[in-house]
Amino acid sequence: MTPFSSRRDFLKQTTAFSAGLAFSSWAGSAFASTSLNQPLFKISLAQWSLHRALKGGKMDNLEFAKVAKEEFGISAVEYVNQFFKDKAKDAKYLAEMNQRASDAGVKNLLIMIDGEGALGDPDPQKRTQAIKNHHQWVKAAKTLGCHSIRVNARSNGSYKEQQKLAADGLRRLTKFATQYDINVLVENHGGLSSNGAWLAGVMKMVNLPNCGTLPDFGNFVINRKTGEEYDRYKGVKELMPYAKAVSAKTHDFDKDGNEINTDYVKMMKIVLDAGYHGYVGIEYEGRKLDEYAGIRASKKLLLKVRDELTPVAEPCPQPVQEECCGRTRRGLFRNRRFRR
Repeated sequence: MTPFSSRRDFLKQTTAFSAGLAFSSWAGSAFASTSLNQPLFKISLAQWSLHRALKGGKMDNLEFAKVAKEEFGISAVEYVNQFFKDKAKDAKYLAEMNQRASDAGVKNLLIMIDGEGALGDPDPQKRTQAIKNHHQWVKAAKTLGCHSIRVNARSNGSYKEQQKLAADGLRRLTKFATQYDINVLVENHGGLSSNGAWLAGVMKMVNLPNCGTLPDFGNFVINRKTGEEYDRYKGVKELMPYAKAVSAKTHDFDKDGNEINTDYVKMMKIVLDAGYHGYVGIEYEGRKLDEYAGIRASKKLLLKVRDELTPVAEPCPQPVQEECCGRTRRGLFRNRRFRR
């Protein structure tokens, strides 16, 4: 008998329950926990999930942290710069954002940056300007207590030319961000950045510890005109070795609450197999459910998948002791690796 299995297998093997009642009770209390008494992964909320409410004036950026906590029970958030585009250098405004998050008991994780130029622009002057445009957001992220900014690796040219250009822009921005202890993360976000092998190659070329990826489960359309799409599971697997954040994209759900475009059990196994146990950010983009309902459905799905994938200790066929199946209780989950 192997000492661990998924919850699904565990429930199928309850015939061994009586032999290890005390031990299985302890295992139940450790359910969905890691060796550091933390969940298998944590859940955050990406601000884009509420983009219609924000753009429509039904919600203000300053309310986001409070809404995340009070409406959805989520205590970590990922901002999008376009919802406070002119506030990057506004110390008073950023202080207010910090205060609002603190009052709500919410942690600021990162800022997603759009509209500041192409970091892989073939024009050297435009590329340099794009890098400089991102500097203010590195500083803003530091002020907000974030660990990262998310950027785009847009470029033009051949496959290899775009890799070199994107790597140049990312390397230079990352070196600046290092001064502030901020990570620069690239999301698969259209074009060649949605080609997992291409973006992994860019990461290898940059080769700096605080330059990484933010794999998005759904952004693998390379060409919207032709419909060319990269395999999402292959792409996430290629990007996970460099991941410092993860985006759980959702659109629509079936009657059982499963996302119809992405097999979340399969996808989250890829994430966890890479040793990632940090925040997984909900990014709901569907239209069949309103934004609030879509976020709740996304969270419910992630909790279900986390519950199913969390290893649990099977009942031991011998009397329970401090040493069981050759492992102490304290060491049962020690083989799991962690990465923010």
